[in-house]
Amino acid sequence: MKKLNKVLSLTAAAALTLSLTACSGGTQGNAQTPAGNSGTPAAAGDGATYKVAVIKQMDHASLDEIANAITARLDEIAAENGVTIEYEVTSGQGDQSVLRQLSDQAIADGVDAIIPIATLAAQVAAVSAEESKTPVVFAAISDPAAADLTGIDYVTGTSDALDTSKIMDMIFAQDPDASKIGLLYSLSEANSTTPIADAKAYLDEKGISYVEATANTNDEVIAAASSLIAAGVDAIFTPTDNIIMSAELAIYEDLIAAGIPHYTGADSFVRNGAYATCGVNYTDLGAQTADLAYEAMTSGMSDMEDFYQVAGGIITVNTETAQGLGLDYSVFDAMGTVVPVTTTED
Repeated sequence: MKKLNKVLSLTAAAALTLSLTACSGGTQGNAQTPAGNSGTPAAAGDGATYKVAVIKQMDHASLDEIANAITARLDEIAAENGVTIEYEVTSGQGDQSVLRQLSDQAIADGVDAIIPIATLAAQVAAVSAEESKTPVVFAAISDPAAADLTGIDYVTGTSDALDTSKIMDMIFAQDPDASKIGLLYSLSEANSTTPIADAKAYLDEKGISYVEATANTNDEVIAAASSLIAAGVDAIFTPTDNIIMSAELAIYEDLIAAGIPHYTGADSFVRNGAYATCGVNYTDLGAQTADLAYEAMTSGMSDMEDFYQVAGGIITVNTETAQGLGLDYSVFDAMGTVVPVTTTED
């Protein structure tokens, strides 16, 4: 079993067809032994009661959507199987110490599973559950291996890994003459590390220049976006970065005014004003995570994978932003299923 105490030195970080698809990618491995508070799963049916702790890394549209989908699906599972599933949804507000308190309290309360949403929440929950072996079923981890969340016998979950090349292809399908791309992300987000490296490799291969701007707070995101506007970039790419997502509503109007489309790693960005993404549906991901949690609680984890790549392939476009930018998003029709949305402030 992997030792996890080193996770506590990390700074704050981010995030039913379980398969590889055009807009998502990754690998998966095998978990090895049953899980549960006592090392064995509880018996399903016959009015059994299960307790689940849903712990969000922070509050923002993507993580809220996932949490709502998880709890809705847990309610459905309870009704379908004649059981009771009690759950509590909490938020660590992006604070590692708060996340540890929430995870430790869940273990002390004897929950049957913890469902952490986003990378740091999952890393902290895995540490808390190391002794009890309470199943930890994470949601929306872009790179579980890089986050040291694989090869642990009581940990599994869902991954929303990006196909960064696909999003880069969208940028150049929309603007074949784009010559300078902005990369907007947080250095404290584990979810951003691999996609940003992939984006740089893609652009280097094409001989396209790029400008990086990083931020760790809302005010820094606003300043970073302003710096990219001043640099004259033709488009901006952000992965599934929780820090940037939290500030999307504060920057999207300035980007539209500057004529710069913002391509992102999740549809929640787009509903908050970004231009477009190609990735997973977080409502579907939440429901799939709840299914995995119920399986872990009732059947154990001996036959479960290290993680499950959630199917993507959905291109989401904000039609109001497209209008503001004067862009014709029909160029994406040949690249996947296009879902139009409008801006919502949630």
